[in-house]
Amino acid sequence: MSTDSPDHSTTAETVSSDPVDQVINYHIRTKHHFNRYARSLGFLDWVNQPDPFRRYEGAQLFPLPLLEADEEPVSPAYEAIYEYGRVPCQPVSLSALSRFFEFALALSAWKKAGDSEWALRMNPSSGNLHPTEGYVVLPELVGLDLKPGLYHYAPKEHGLEFRAEFSVELIARLLAPFPVGAFLFGLTSIHWREAWKYGERAFRYCNHDVGHAIGTARIAAATLGWQMTLLDAVDQNTVALLLGTNRTDDFADVEAEHPDCLAVLWPVRDVKGETLDVKREEGSEIPLFLDATIVKELADGTWHGKANRLSGEHGVHWDIIDEVADASWKTQADNRTIALAAGSVSASPTLHASRATSNAGTIIRQRRSAVAFDGKTAISSATFFHMMQRVLPRPDRPQLERPMPWDVWPYDPAIHLVIFVHRVDGLTPGLYVLVRDTKKLAFVQQSMNPELTWTIAPGCPDGLPLYRLFEGDARKLAVQVSCQQDIAGDSAFSFGMLAEFEGTLRERGAWWYPRMFWESGLLGQVLYLEAEAAGVRATGIGCFFDDPVHEIVGIKNLTLQSLYHFTIGGPVEDGRLQTLPPYGHVKREG
Repeated sequence: MSTDSPDHSTTAETVSSDPVDQVINYHIRTKHHFNRYARSLGFLDWVNQPDPFRRYEGAQLFPLPLLEADEEPVSPAYEAIYEYGRVPCQPVSLSALSRFFEFALALSAWKKAGDSEWALRMNPSSGNLHPTEGYVVLPELVGLDLKPGLYHYAPKEHGLEFRAEFSVELIARLLAPFPVGAFLFGLTSIHWREAWKYGERAFRYCNHDVGHAIGTARIAAATLGWQMTLLDAVDQNTVALLLGTNRTDDFADVEAEHPDCLAVLWPVRDVKGETLDVKREEGSEIPLFLDATIVKELADGTWHGKANRLSGEHGVHWDIIDEVADASWKTQADNRTIALAAGSVSASPTLHASRATSNAGTIIRQRRSAVAFDGKTAISSATFFHMMQRVLPRPDRPQLERPMPWDVWPYDPAIHLVIFVHRVDGLTPGLYVLVRDTKKLAFVQQSMNPELTWTIAPGCPDGLPLYRLFEGDARKLAVQVSCQQDIAGDSAFSFGMLAEFEGTLRERGAWWYPRMFWESGLLGQVLYLEAEAAGVRATGIGCFFDDPVHEIVGIKNLTLQSLYHFTIGGPVEDGRLQTLPPYGHVKREG
């Protein structure tokens, strides 16, 4: 919806040069309001719809094996991926990488309506537009018949494009501080894919999708018995160098890629259950950074391929997206380290209940974003409490001893939930709040209307900081603030994700703005799978009226800001659509 009102206009004179002020300005400018939406084109320019698949012409494609569900490595039980040590650890092989990318970024199905077909993927995306691209940096590994270097994942072909040849010795030096068998995983965003439909708000949605992809990658790694952490002490220029997004010749006259993040993955144990890196003792640490000097040397290697153009014309260029991307660029690196888990991790608290009986692969493959809910399906309070426990990151623990997937996240939680409960058996409808870090309870309370009554939810398990603010039918209210979308009221419950906003940005810097969305996407990914495991379905809601959401609980400033909405309930399937297998178009090697 296009609304070019004077309220949206900004000039160089009115916008501060402070990067924090600039990202806050972007956030305020891209809010939806009852009387106007954030700026977008106002219609879908189908002629110039972006190609959803990036390829590098001239780069060799190495097909990954298309594995059946019963082929090794076989997926463990869904519950097992959340319990440290229960999943057999796989060596880093071509088959293991295939399974990793299948569960992280691959196609999950094709949908067909008449003559139109479109792909769905394991990683959710706003509008199914998929701005996120995945990369892997592989060293020389025994049993992995791939040259050391940088590879781009091509989801349509389920293969790896060889982007750069890296020296065996240099990669070994780069990865020397990490456990044996470690390799790197990277994510980038093509902002244009989202801006084509959503205009100025697209930067928000791209970063939601980065968070979802961090989640799918961490969960995929867990099915293989691998550990993973974000290397978020790396500066963004180093990320760009390693992933090649700064190579202007390779992206000449095509849509750029924004370097988002790097992560390191490693197998924790060998197939016999022994710790792989026997040299490491309890108390050992690994860095959250890379040696930038080595990365610069690697980037001087031989590169292959030129990026394809995704759209013929772009029509409107949304300058504010470039501006907020520049303002939130992470320029500083630091020398943060984290402790390795010492062979065993203290047990997670017993979750309230679980209905999951499938293996993890089944749950991951069947995940879809619901397009409508039936307005009648309820879930039990036990299931609801179980879901809420799943999103608690246990910040009192060392990072790698936190529950999966929160062990990937090198920060304490900054996202809390304001929940509209509609159909949860055993729980009175109304408005609730989940404070995901009990140290933040007073801060969250003080940021809201002081007249709200904070009562622990009846039947709430010990240690679950879930509070009821008021009782009553909140369905119409949920619909109203979610851009009048019925999915917010026809579900069992919906919620908004409230970020600790201005204080965090002032303290940490403008580069933390994308990370708020990453955390919200990671949180949403957990609940996408929890919904499937519970026999219901979820969907993210990117369109909501920002400040009216805040008014519900009396947030009057920028201490907290709603970044993402989400809803879970009984789905209504569209019988007009045909579902086709994800890789029927790819010839399987027999």
